[in-house]
Amino acid sequence: MIEVTDITKTYQSGDTSFQALKGVSFSINDGEFVAIMGPSGSGKSTLMHILGCLDTPTSGTYFLDGKDVSTMSDDALADIRRDKIGFVFQSFNLLPRTTVLRNVTLPLIYANELPEKREADARAALQSAGLDERYYTHKSNQLSGGQIQRVAIARALVNNPTMILADEPTGNLDTRTGEIVLGTFQQLNETLGRTVVLITHEPEVAEHADRIIVIRDGVIVSDAKNYKKRKVEHHDY
Repeated sequence: MIEVTDITKTYQSGDTSFQALKGVSFSINDGEFVAIMGPSGSGKSTLMHILGCLDTPTSGTYFLDGKDVSTMSDDALADIRRDKIGFVFQSFNLLPRTTVLRNVTLPLIYANELPEKREADARAALQSAGLDERYYTHKSNQLSGGQIQRVAIARALVNNPTMILADEPTGNLDTRTGEIVLGTFQQLNETLGRTVVLITHEPEVAEHADRIIVIRDGVIVSDAKNYKKRKVEHHDY
């Protein structure tokens, strides 16, 4: 599904340049649950932006579903983001005074899907994310942090993306709620076969994935299967 080869990223400011990525290569297969872990300044955020088609590399190639997206135009990248990538962010990025159902249907409006199908798809995505149906008509500012993040996960799922890209998804949650959300990602991966790429700086969060890629100073220092995967139960919340 994902093939990254010799990716570099250099930022230029006047006469000064900074190389955030220094020849990064890896692949991710369909249905994998992979954590990309690194401290602040390691290059993981830059890599996340490239994987999410929010930025392009300075050199190297990035193939997503067989297409080289590393040299695409901004409009083409926007189409890839809409059709192939479901984003889950630390800050949730929901509309606070809009209902849960409406928040989840928004990507389908941009995709010009018919209203009846939009609601059916949104309900299916919310069910997959584990949110109880009694909350669907609540506004997002009436929910707990864990419930809000489940709505965000449903919104990421609703377009049936190739990849769910989760950027520090438990960063604004307490430990127990974070475990519940990570359990939701595990459930989506193991039961529905969704490909999940989790960006984090926390080893205990990365340990929920099947494979951990560690990046430091712009290079990958390890890439290994996680034989000590932390399992958490899937809960309604």
